[in-house]
Amino acid sequence: MTFREDADYSEKYARTGGGGRRLAAGGGIGSLLLVGLFLLLGGNPGDIGEILGDNTQQSSGEAGYLEGCDSAEAANTRADCRVEEAGVSTNKVWEKVLPEQAGLQYTKPGLVVFTNSTMSGCGMASANTGPFYCPADDTAYFDVSFFNQLEKLGGDNAPLAQMYIVAHEFGHHVQKIEGTLGLSNYNQPGADSNAVKIELQADCYAGIWAHHADKGEGAMLETITNDQVRSAVETAAAVGDDNIQKRSGGEVRPDLWTHGSSADRAKAFMTGYQQGTMKSCDTLGRGVYK
Repeated sequence: MTFREDADYSEKYARTGGGGRRLAAGGGIGSLLLVGLFLLLGGNPGDIGEILGDNTQQSSGEAGYLEGCDSAEAANTRADCRVEEAGVSTNKVWEKVLPEQAGLQYTKPGLVVFTNSTMSGCGMASANTGPFYCPADDTAYFDVSFFNQLEKLGGDNAPLAQMYIVAHEFGHHVQKIEGTLGLSNYNQPGADSNAVKIELQADCYAGIWAHHADKGEGAMLETITNDQVRSAVETAAAVGDDNIQKRSGGEVRPDLWTHGSSADRAKAFMTGYQQGTMKSCDTLGRGVYK
């Protein structure tokens, strides 16, 4: 994925995490797989302690804005800058799409890029929680070291794959604005559950971002190629519930799904990418889109 040289990179948007918080400490990919069904791409990090245990660790560092993310070169070479500019790009898309297609005003979410651990409005978080959106403080959180785990899940750590994850979390913010995010209940899982419908819609919303991100005035991305789309699709499939269940050594249990199957997640992203409309992403069957 290539950010355009002539795009505007002047916005100071992403903040860094820090502040000496305490959190439940996990151990690498094994722990990630254990909590993946609940937390990966959308869960509540405040509940991570019950899954990972009671061990704690300290983080340190002062919060502030990301530095040095003011050029296409930075966005194309640094994962933290890529997350920030992906967020800026996603905001540009939804500022236009949400009023046009849903009659709602878009407001920007917060964006935090942290290392090791941070405190969110939903609780304490670490890289083991995976990226997440916290509706309590309207902020998306990312530890970019998570991207290194994607290949272990069978996904692709390519730039557009990383940006798909950013756009997915911002999709949850759109759902917060729509008033539907609260319908998701991880305590009532299943292939046909509202939790899965909400997650698949966020995948589809990520596809909407990709559909529009390289088009029109102010577009931040060069034309997206088929290979880049393939990397995002592979990553969407990698974080499917069935794939994570298999890789954690268990059986495939659709009755425990909270995010959707690999096939459904890949399909949802492609639907949004090909159609570019919220109407095509109406997994809840609301029928409210223009």
